[in-house]
Amino acid sequence: MARRKGHDGAENHERWLVSYADFITLLFAFFVVMFASSQADKGKAAQVSESVKKALNSQNLPVAVAAILGGAVDNRGQGNAEMKGPGGDKKVTQTAPQMIELQSSMTVLTKELETEIRSGTLEITMEARGLTLSFRQAALFPSGGDEISTESYPAVAKVAEAIKKIPNPVRLEGHTDSVPIHNARFRSNWELSAARSVALLSLLTERFGVSNSHVSIAGYADTAPLADNDSDEGRSRNRRVDIVILNETGLKGEPQAYRAAK
Repeated sequence: MARRKGHDGAENHERWLVSYADFITLLFAFFVVMFASSQADKGKAAQVSESVKKALNSQNLPVAVAAILGGAVDNRGQGNAEMKGPGGDKKVTQTAPQMIELQSSMTVLTKELETEIRSGTLEITMEARGLTLSFRQAALFPSGGDEISTESYPAVAKVAEAIKKIPNPVRLEGHTDSVPIHNARFRSNWELSAARSVALLSLLTERFGVSNSHVSIAGYADTAPLADNDSDEGRSRNRRVDIVILNETGLKGEPQAYRAAK
């Protein structure tokens, strides 16, 4: 007997509308989220605009913009730990110091210490770890000694004032040439380099008011020369004390407890 063809066997050609409707709904939700995010960032944009205006007037653009764009430093040492969005405000506990741009500090110090730089007693360089001020041995210490010359106090005072204005931590690094030393005061170049760092630390903290929690010391003996030790000129360059104003890269080389205390 022939079967009757009814509506139950008919193919539905409109099923694609269900998937299409779902896609449109998701797309609408995506644009709503994007719009909400852009609205939440308008406050930050206004802050940046105001910061730029103030910085241009004070000629301190890098520091002022960094303060707004960088936000608080997060637990990985990265900036902008304060995040805002549709979910509200979220703040990450600050575990490291707010490091500042050092290029402007280098410009100021280069100008203030122009006499010392021209005479060759001091050299200022920007390195990957931060801003380094290198004092030749003759500028601070007698040969083989750790007593700082009073003639160097004016230059050290200028450096101390810069250190007190910058939140970045500072490391004092003593260096020697490769000529061995062994006397009643120092048994090796290691002791001499460390003693010179300690002497400079004492001068900065006791006479010029630098906080001792802001500074660390190191002695490298003859292990980090700037020049060849085979010549008098090279050995003279290697006998030095470096004052290093650390940036975030340089700070990572310090012990974890020291970084947490800053």
